[in-house]
Amino acid sequence: MRKIIGIGEAILDILFRNNQVQAAVPGGSVYNALISLGRMGMDVTFISETGNDPVGKIILENMRANGVHTGCVNVFSEGKSPVSLAFLNEQNDAGYVFYKDYPSRRLDVALPDIQEDDIVMMGSYFAVTPALREKVKELLDLARERGAIVYYDVNFRSAHAHEAIKLMPFILENFEYTDILRGSAEDFRNLFGLDDPKRIYCEKVDFYCKSFICTDGPHDISLFCKNFTKQYPVPQVKAVSTIGAGDNFNAGVVYGLITNRIRRSDLDSLNEKDWDDIIACGTEFGSEVCQSMSNSVSLEFAKNFRR
Repeated sequence: MRKIIGIGEAILDILFRNNQVQAAVPGGSVYNALISLGRMGMDVTFISETGNDPVGKIILENMRANGVHTGCVNVFSEGKSPVSLAFLNEQNDAGYVFYKDYPSRRLDVALPDIQEDDIVMMGSYFAVTPALREKVKELLDLARERGAIVYYDVNFRSAHAHEAIKLMPFILENFEYTDILRGSAEDFRNLFGLDDPKRIYCEKVDFYCKSFICTDGPHDISLFCKNFTKQYPVPQVKAVSTIGAGDNFNAGVVYGLITNRIRRSDLDSLNEKDWDDIIACGTEFGSEVCQSMSNSVSLEFAKNFRR
């Protein structure tokens, strides 16, 4: 079975509505996607870090319960597991406050085995954090050497917009390694001051990466690839929380790639029908997560959707 290897942050999300706690769930952008893929029966490994404390135990137990391999998670004794407070507004979108206390030495783990056509997932601020750059680049070099597909979700929040210029070399270097790039209009507004998908692709992405997906909340999804471009409508659902929607769109895209047996060498020749199914998987996963307080797809969804 092809493997999925993700690298990213593991955190405990505490969700508030009207200043009242609604739920506390393990999360993180890549983490959320990998939990969903584990529930779908995929072979999933996470490269991350967490503290040797009660929060860290919750995070690790959730991974193991959902079939995510934890052998590449660094459990540190100095510092504490990160926690985020997510405040839902009237549209059920979240604003965040983060509490982090990492040790000076981070991601002190060996990389897992990677083979041709495995899929490596990365994203968010974690993928451009200077303190983690050496390990992230080591993973990307290994993925390229072995012929794995690299899927990168930019996920660059407004809280880091003031760092965009400083981090741009890492961001563009990630683009160079990437086979499929996904980001939201908001991400690219924070990075480049652009939110028009065509301009983003033509001016900022195409030089590095030919397969590009731009999402924009409830608005159309824009796909740009070597042979064509296409817009996809977003299913309208009654959202309980939008936390994890983009993360699980990513999970659905990766699930579509694997279940359609799409290899790295196939990416440039995918036709409209191929992409229609891949994007449909993404929207199904993302819509499912919006309808609950969970950061990942439900076990019931996984059972019914599994191919």
